[in-house]
Amino acid sequence: MKPNDSLLEKNPSMPAKKYILTLKSDLTDLGKLQSFVEEIRKGLSVSKKCLFETNLALEEACSNVLSYGFNKHTDHFIKITISSAQGVLNIRVEDDGKPFNPLEAKEPDLQYDIENCEIGGLGIHLIKHVMGDIRYERYQDRNVLTMKKEGCFHG
Repeated sequence: MKPNDSLLEKNPSMPAKKYILTLKSDLTDLGKLQSFVEEIRKGLSVSKKCLFETNLALEEACSNVLSYGFNKHTDHFIKITISSAQGVLNIRVEDDGKPFNPLEAKEPDLQYDIENCEIGGLGIHLIKHVMGDIRYERYQDRNVLTMKKEGCFHG
């Protein structure tokens, strides 16, 4: 993905670099996340570990929205905004799907091996484990999930 791609915008009016990706309400659009996150890694000099964890969190959050949040018969979008400020990577995932606060989701039972686990909740558990400060709000009929990740930058 090139920086001038219509899905990726650097916002020059902001002092910190800001990247925006909009995904359609289709699971096939998830493939765009990898190149988006890689572009951010290059532009912000983010560590590979941070890149992996950010990509994991975004894939889990977006796949949940795409799988459960939308009426299948209408077009929807997920807007992802990533910026950096004061050494912290700030991530915002916004959608107009059904109201859902992932922070209120039941914790998965981790006593079983992967083959015997109940389906659901593990992705949210992973997000909570790899990301820092995580917040949710329902704002103007939109789900807004914000995550912060510290310790991402070389230097």
